This record gives sequence, structure tokens and C-alpha cells, in this order.
Amino acid sequence: MASTSTLPVLLPSKTLPSQEVSPFEWQPKRNLSNPCPPPPEDMTPEQEAAAARLSLDGKFRKVRPRRTVDYGGPMGRWTLLRKLRPSPTYTPYLRPAPPYIIDLLPPKAYSDNAATSLCTKFVHTSTNKIRCPVNCVTWTPEGRRVLTGSTSGEFTLWNGLTFNFETILQAHDSAVRTMQFSHSGLYLASADQSGIIKYFQPNMNNLTAWQGHREAIRDISFSPDDGRFATASDDSTIRIWSFEESREERVLTGHGWDVKCVQWHKTKGLLVSGSKDNMIKFWDPRTGTVLSTLHYHKNTIQALQWSPDGNLVASASRDQTVRVFDIRAMKEFRVLRGHKKEVCSLSWHPLHPVLVSGGSEGAVMHWDLSASAIPDPTSAPSTPGTQTGPRATLSQAHDSNVWSMMYHPMGHILVTASNDHTTRFWCRERPGDASSVFSGGGEKPPEASAQDDDDDAFVPGFSSGWDDGAAPGTNGPPDGYARDEDAIPGFGGGAETIPGFDASSVPGPQPGRQNGAGHHQDGGYGRGDDDQWGRGGGGGGNYNRVDGGYGRDGRGGGGHDRGGNYGGGGYDGGGGGGGGYGGGRGGRGGGRWGNRRRY
Repeated sequence: MASTSTLPVLLPSKTLPSQEVSPFEWQPKRNLSNPCPPPPEDMTPEQEAAAARLSLDGKFRKVRPRRTVDYGGPMGRWTLLRKLRPSPTYTPYLRPAPPYIIDLLPPKAYSDNAATSLCTKFVHTSTNKIRCPVNCVTWTPEGRRVLTGSTSGEFTLWNGLTFNFETILQAHDSAVRTMQFSHSGLYLASADQSGIIKYFQPNMNNLTAWQGHREAIRDISFSPDDGRFATASDDSTIRIWSFEESREERVLTGHGWDVKCVQWHKTKGLLVSGSKDNMIKFWDPRTGTVLSTLHYHKNTIQALQWSPDGNLVASASRDQTVRVFDIRAMKEFRVLRGHKKEVCSLSWHPLHPVLVSGGSEGAVMHWDLSASAIPDPTSAPSTPGTQTGPRATLSQAHDSNVWSMMYHPMGHILVTASNDHTTRFWCRERPGDASSVFSGGGEKPPEASAQDDDDDAFVPGFSSGWDDGAAPGTNGPPDGYARDEDAIPGFGGGAETIPGFDASSVPGPQPGRQNGAGHHQDGGYGRGDDDQWGRGGGGGGNYNRVDGGYGRDGRGGGGHDRGGNYGGGGYDGGGGGGGGYGGGRGGRGGGRWGNRRRY
């Protein structure tokens, strides 16, 4: 009988409660935590604590909308209007009320009125975390960003629409003194305090660097074809470089001291430079010879800028003046005085004959060089409306030297860089905005005067009479005149008194005679401005043809009409009034009754 082997049967062992569990034995590990306790019946303490935290955060996290200056809408509207109204004689105009801000067009649309493009409204202040002076500023070629160079050697990129910080780059080891984009917009050349020149791409990629001068480089400028560029240095030389080869081609020597600025003509082979020796020199870059030397300034020339058309060049000096020269005649065109300290920077408007200058006192001044703004040298100095200073003044734009400034390529924004560690943006005033001078200090724009707050029909660049509270540098009323609230721009009006005459000596308006207006009923009473000079104001004549105005040497201003009516004949220093349309007689002049005669 065969034997059978019995295998042991393994039964699960029963673990006693007192025995330890083997580490290799399976144990459940999930969802074994204690359940959450039920919420308390009274939630008042938790709710009060949450409300306190919310109110505390709200105090420190105040919501402030970001200011934006966009040019997309106005440019699109202007393009549409040009298609709908292709006539070259069509000229848009500004309606003097805040609701018409939506109809504001780019500066190019107002080609006949430079006053609408003065960037005097404060927008934003941009400051780096590491505060240091900002030496140079430039717009990118497409106008969407602003690039600044500081004393710390850093490039800072700011958004050109919302003005917020975008990026920062340690570009140089010493202070950045100058930078300029090429005309093609593909490259950026910069130079620093140690004389090093660097190339950058628009994405801030550094291409090359080399030692260009022994001392600090103060200015850099590209030739019209971007094949060469010129640099000015404190070593008293100007050097011309080949851009592709980074090779020196020519050294221009002729200045006796530090060369502070150099600018290449926009379309011609012509260089202009300014130095600490108070001289401005014009150079031929092909031969390196001096073509002409101008010695008009009495101190260091700080900045030079060519006008957009290339016919004028403006210079800023430490003698507190800005001078404009016409290269066609190689003569001085204008002398602009108004700064209280040295002038540090210049910038031309890209579309209008407007020049902006920045001084060491922190002021920014706008100068209108259009033909209508230039006073007639034969006119009397006291003629109302004669411009003798800047068109607009920002007396406290910065707290220190304004080292650099530049207009947006479209001309609607001005950016300024200063020694007070800030970069500030300025835009045009909109219809209905209050005109005032920036008082500095932070994001808050200046408070408007009570007079402008109540005036909803205020338009920058226009006025209804004279402004009693005119900003510094702008034209206020002449002595003895008062603001006429009921005056209509372009239709007379003005003061109720005449300098040198009692108010009772001026007759009031009479039936059939409109005082000082060009109505077609009867001739009005002309008002003489000054008995000593014999200027009698012409009265109202035919409003279609009015020649009434100032007479001199006893000749009154006569109204010119079609009916052969009475004109004003001057007598003893006072001009008679003009003739009316329907046979009105001459009015009263500035001295005595004018002698009446027929034409």
C-alpha cells in the first residue's frame, strides 16, 4: 500500500489584540482622518474678522485706472475722413466742448494750426526702482515704446500707450550719455561716459562694442543712408565711423574744447557741431573740412537739432538762449529768450514748426516758429497779440535739469527725461480741458483755475478775449485792458476802458451804431489805443470788406465800403471811425472827433 504524504494546511493566523502588527501586513491608510467638526451656531466673530481684513486691504489697495493715450482711434477716423472728403481744401476744426473729444484728430490733420499740437497736458511720471538721473530718451521707430538711458548704465523700456514698465537691461558699465536709432529702425547705437560705443538690435541684443574715444561721448548721429555715423566727445574731436565695419574713417579736429553735440543733416552730406568753445561749426564729412563757423552764443552749446525740413538748425546754450539759424543764408533766424538758466535740450515737432526746449531750472518751453506767430518788425511793441516769448511754458515740468526730450513720431506725445530721476509724458490738451501750468510732484495733474472750471467752451490754442490768468510765457492782456466775457473770437469786443482815457470819455453804444463791431448799419465808434502815437481805431464798416484799423501820424483807420460813404479822417493824433455800409458816418477816434470826408 502506497504511502501518501500529507501537506500542511496554512490557515490565517488570528492576531491577538495585544500583539504588534507586522510592518508587512496591509493596513488601510485613506479616509481615516477625523471628520470636520460642525460649524458653530454663531458666525458673528468670523464675519467681523473677515470684514476687518477686507477693509484694511482696501485702504492699501486703492484701485486707480491707468491713463492711456492711444492714437489708433484718431488716426483711423482721419483716414476715413480723407477718403470721404478727398478735397485738399478740407480743413477740420475743433469744437469747443468736452463731448467732442471723440472727434479729436491726430496733429497731421491740423496742419494750419500749430497751437493744437502743443503737448502741455501732464499724463504720467515713470521712475525706476533704483533712482538715478536719466540722461537720454528716445522713442522706438514704430512709436509703441520709450527707451531711456540712465547714469547707472541701464536701458529701461516703457510702454508708449499706458506708460508702464516693461523691461530693464544693464547695457553699459558707466553712465549712458547718448543713444539713437538708425533711420531704418533696425539698429540702436549708444555711447557712454567711458567712450565705449555699442550696437543693439530692437530686441536689446548686443551685437558689438569697442572703445571709440578716450573720454566721454556726448552725442551720436547717423548719416541719411545709415552707412556711417558721427560721434562727438569731450576729447575735442568728432569721429566718423563706418557702421558695418565699426571702423574709424575720419577724425574732425577744429574745436578748441569739449564737443558737446553733433548732428548729421537728414538728407545732405552736412554735419553741424557745437562745443564748449561757444562756436557752431558746419563740416563736410567727405573731406573733413570746416564749411562755416558761427559765433553767436556767449557760452557752451549744449544741444543742436535740425528742423524736419532741414532748412533750420536750432542751438541751445548755457547763455540761457535758443537760437535758430537758416542754413540757406547762413544767418541767424530767431533768438528765443525765456529760460532763467542754461538750456539743456531741444526737440522739433515732427509735423509743425514748433520747437521745444528744456532748461536746468526744470522748465519746458514751446516756441511757435510759424509765419503767423513771428511778429512784424514794423509793428508797434504794444500791439495786442504780438508774440514776444514762448507760446506755452511748463515752468515746473521737472525739479532739475531736463537732459533730453523727444516727440512721438506722430507728434501727439512729448517725453522728457530729467536729472530728478524721472521720465515724464505730456500730451495735447483736449477740447474742454483747463489750461494750466504743471506744478510738479507726483501723478496728480495741476488743479485748474476757477475761471477755466466754469468755462466749458474752452479750446486750447483759442481764446475769447484775453486771459486774465495767463500762464507764464503766454500772452495776457495789455496793461489797462480787462477780459470781456461776452466777446466772440474774431468779432471784436475787449476792454471797456482805454489806456490814458477816462471811462466816461468813451461814448456808449447808440441806436444804429454798433460799438467797435463790423456791422453793416452805421459806422461804430473807433477807439484810439494811444494818443501819443496817433493810432485811432477804425469803426465798423462793411463786414465784407473792412480796412479799418490802426492809423499813424494823424491818419485814422477808415472803414472801406462799397457805397462811397464816410471814412475816418484823423485829427490831432486820433483816428476817426470807419464808414458804414449804408451811409454811416465816421465815429470817434482816440483823440478828438475825426474829420469826415468822402472817398
